[in-house]
Amino acid sequence: MNLIAAVDNNWGIGYDNKLLVRIPADQRFFRDETINKAVIMGRKTLESFPNGMPLKQRLNVVITSDTNYKAHDALVVHSIEEALEAVKDYSSEDIYVIGGASIYEQMLSYCDIAHITKIDYVYKADTYFPNLDDNNEWVLAEESEEQTYYDLIYTFCRYERKQ
Repeated sequence: MNLIAAVDNNWGIGYDNKLLVRIPADQRFFRDETINKAVIMGRKTLESFPNGMPLKQRLNVVITSDTNYKAHDALVVHSIEEALEAVKDYSSEDIYVIGGASIYEQMLSYCDIAHITKIDYVYKADTYFPNLDDNNEWVLAEESEEQTYYDLIYTFCRYERKQ
């Protein structure tokens, strides 16, 4: 399975249930990677989308402890195990964990690839992705040339779990 996120220099991913920044090339990369695949997320991530609506052309699996939670056009589950069962018909490379922090932490051990857009800036953040640079189970396998969006510098990185 895959993880996909955009992080700042402190591995921050969000503030006040919003992305730290929107970079069009990163959003295109996210869309291109996840379209026609399965995405696993927490309730707050779903609710952060426009109108709280699931992503189109994907199986949206939402993990929440709220047993009464309903989401239009999304499959609501209540545990990591139920989420894994929901995506069992997808090949591992077609499953993406898309947030938030708690879901990333809980799903990290199930994943072998992490697509990380690293933004060379420090934002005010209250939500973080696990720092893969400090995790000896993961290695930076690929890194793009530096990209720019106005005054922001960022790179697309691919981490792989060590065998």
